[in-house]
Amino acid sequence: MGLIYYGGSAMPIRIDDRALAHLKIVISTKLRRSESFTVSWQHPDDLPGGRTTIWLHPSIPLRFVFDDPEPPELNRQWIEELAASANSSGGVQLDPALFEKTGDAVSSP
Repeated sequence: MGLIYYGGSAMPIRIDDRALAHLKIVISTKLRRSESFTVSWQHPDDLPGGRTTIWLHPSIPLRFVFDDPEPPELNRQWIEELAASANSSGGVQLDPALFEKTGDAVSSP
């Protein structure tokens, strides 16, 4: 399970390592271009129900932590779908179904 430490919050955001690797590519690309956007997700089963949205901005500290020391293979389709949603008015909607789709895995976007 990967972690995102966002802003000054001591409580990390938990995301599957493989999903986080794909999301990191999109976040890094957007923030490198000084583009802000939102990321939203439903709370996992082990937390009270609901959903969370965060505003990502280049000036807000951000750190990615992965459990697995080896980077996973990346799927170009997943990255393209996440990037398209990051460019929409609704921002990235992390849907676990996205990461269950099949597709060609690649080692870089």
